[in-house]
Parts: sequence; C-alpha cells; structure tokens
Amino acid sequence: MMVPAALLLLGALTAVLAPRLLARADWTEREPVVALWVWQCVVVAVLVCCALSMTLSAAAAWQAVRGRVFGSAPRAVVEAYALGAAGPWTAKFAALIAVALACGGLWSAAMLVREVARARLGRRRRRSELLVRAPLLPGETEPGDRLVVLEGERPDTWWLPGAAPRLVVTTGALRRLKGRRLDAVLAHEQGHAQARHDWLLHCSAALANGFPQVPVFAAFQAEMHRLVELAADDMASRRYGRLTTALALVELNEDRGVFGPGPAPHAHVPQRVDRLLAPPHRLTAAHRLRLTAAGALVPLVPVLVALVPALRALG
Repeated sequence: MMVPAALLLLGALTAVLAPRLLARADWTEREPVVALWVWQCVVVAVLVCCALSMTLSAAAAWQAVRGRVFGSAPRAVVEAYALGAAGPWTAKFAALIAVALACGGLWSAAMLVREVARARLGRRRRRSELLVRAPLLPGETEPGDRLVVLEGERPDTWWLPGAAPRLVVTTGALRRLKGRRLDAVLAHEQGHAQARHDWLLHCSAALANGFPQVPVFAAFQAEMHRLVELAADDMASRRYGRLTTALALVELNEDRGVFGPGPAPHAHVPQRVDRLLAPPHRLTAAHRLRLTAAGALVPLVPVLVALVPALRALG
C-alpha cells in the first residue's frame, strides 16, 4: 500500500502547489499558449495519480485484479509491490480507496458527457436561432465554414463550433469596426476555432462542476477562460498588430461598461487591452522550450513513482 498512498500524496501536493506556483509566475500572461499546455499537464498529472492509485489499490484488495494487472510480470516484480502480503484491514482499506477513486472517475466521465451534451444542445438551439434570423437563400446550401451576418445594433462577434462551424458577426460590429480592426476581431474568433478552445473549456467546466470543492479544478476553469482569450488575442495581433487588436477590443466593448468603475461581465477586457498596448516581452525560444518540456514531464512523475518497485526488482 506504500505506492498507492505515495501516489495519492503526490496528486494532492500537485493539486495544491502547482496552481499556487502558476499564479505567482509572471510568464503565463506573456505566453498563454505555453501556460495552457502547463495547466493541462498539471491536471493530467493529478488524474494520472488518482488512476494509478486506484489500479494498485484494487490490485492489493482483489486477487482477480492483481492477476490482470501483473499477469505477465515476473514474480520478482509482483513480490516487489508486496500486494498479496496485505493484512485483512489493509485489504479492506485498499478496496475502499479503489472504490472511491473509481466512483470519482465515473463521476468525472459523467460530468464530461453532461457538459458535452449541454454544449451540443446549446449549439443546436443557437443554430436554429441563426436560421430564423439569417435564413438560407433559395438554392443555398450550408457549407462547412460560413460567415453569418445578423441584424443587430449591439456590436458583437462569436464563433459557433460544431460539425458545421459558423463565424457570426452583427451589423452593429460591421458599422463600428472598419478595415483591419474588423479583420483582427474575426481573426481572434478564428483563433479560438483553430486551437479548439471549446474543448478546453468543456473539460475544465466538467471537472469544476463535478468537483466544486477541489481548488485545482476551479482554478483550471478560471485560467482556461482567461488564457484562451489571451491566446486568441496573440493570434490576431500577429497578423494585424497589437495596437490594431487593442483598438478593436476597445471599440467592440466600449458600450458594455467594461472600462468604467464597478464589476462588469467582461471585466477581463481592460487587462487584455493593457496587455496588448504594453511593450511586448516575449520569452526566448529556449525558455519556452524548457517550460514546455517541464510541463510534459509533470504527468510522467506519477508513472515513474508507480514503476519504482518494478524497476528496483528488475535492476
């Protein structure tokens, strides 16, 4: 039971320390794509710790599971884990841990299915509304990628993902945004689509809603909403410039009260504008590579911890 307990402790430490370290890091705002990658690696590491601990706990509790997990392993490897030597109370505790973690895994899967189902239902409803507000012309078919212009005084643009994605822009946005500023806003939405940010948001929402008492999942959801916007801003600014993108954000949101005092639904917009107007301080390619490699190693740590007894036995 030492290895399953060590994996649970490692998962708990990762869930507590990693969000605090990332919150203190100043590079996440400058490199949102790298930050997205690191955050995903952290969450995957926590889930891998739970999955490996569940598997080894189940192997310690039940001979049938142990035979499947270590069926083709040498005898020395099986003895190194000492799973069969557990006493009755230890076996009961291992079974309890395995069942609890399995229930957590099933609950996570159910939350993800529910989140995806809700998203599909919402997209279907919005598509129906689009067809009512912007009906197809006689003889017009639905292409895979279609720009939809809606009548509306409020300037707005958004990307509607799905099997037949739609880039939607209102006539209010077309009247207010001209030239490269309109192109920058559209490039921002296309950046979301190209990077499939909707799946990141769905997964983070499923974990946060399924386990509201786990701080790492709540922080993961909040950071995904912030970082995907920064990443899309960078995609637009690389094509049309940081100043053009910042001015487009201001013009698109100036009537929403986000630049005045008090809370607002889009309170992150002023920070995004300030970031675009500030002098860029990009990390070097070597630094980005080190951060990416470090993030990729995080999920490997629990795998190595789980394999330590086997490596010792084979060594």
